[in-house]
Amino acid sequence: MTANIVQSTNPVISVDGVGVRFSKGSRHRSLRDVLLRRTNGLTSGQFWGLRDVSFDVYPGECVGVVGANGQGKSTLLKLIAGVLLPDEGQLSVTQGVAPLIEITGGFVGDLTVRDNIQLRAGLHGMSKAVIAERFDEMIDFAGVEEFIDMPYKHLSSGMKARVAFAVVSRLDEPIILADEVLAVGDKAFKQKCHRRLESLIAEGRTLFLVSHSERDLRRFCTRGLYIRKGQLVSDSDITSVLSEYAQERA
Repeated sequence: MTANIVQSTNPVISVDGVGVRFSKGSRHRSLRDVLLRRTNGLTSGQFWGLRDVSFDVYPGECVGVVGANGQGKSTLLKLIAGVLLPDEGQLSVTQGVAPLIEITGGFVGDLTVRDNIQLRAGLHGMSKAVIAERFDEMIDFAGVEEFIDMPYKHLSSGMKARVAFAVVSRLDEPIILADEVLAVGDKAFKQKCHRRLESLIAEGRTLFLVSHSERDLRRFCTRGLYIRKGQLVSDSDITSVLSEYAQERA
């Protein structure tokens, strides 16, 4: 499957000169560090997780983000999701997001699967009526019919991931943020996830996908962003970006 790019005069995601700082080791620094050891916008013990990153994403685009581990891909996704705030630059997201990142986060271990689905869906803005309407569909998708009244903490890691994907992929948000989500679960569940993403893309949703799977990136994305050492080094069609990334790894 190849996603179609639908251009618009107004981007749904706009990233302009964005930078994010992180600290090595302890978060606490002395006043001397703050006042005397500032270099390139950093104090002692800090580093740029992202720096001077700029791009726009338009409605209906399917964008794949590539790069080695620790280069800033997930940090970028968390910025767009609103989990992190930039230390430099401006970031605007004009439509709601369905975040398939840190997919099992936010669930409460001692609550039942049923209660967690209702809680997670509600926190993402789904009304009680819509939750009730889609509940059986989510349970069926996750394949946890026999476990809905079991404490969530007793599920296997794979079952937890299936429940999380079932909930978040049923949100009506126009933008889907996915971080290695297609790497979880067994083959059969991955195929269900693929079909679900394809249906969402066919509806005109915007996809922002971080993945190490070249196969998934080619399947779902037409545009690629290559992040290296916290900087955007390439923004082009997905084939060209994957080729550049492969050449630099060779």
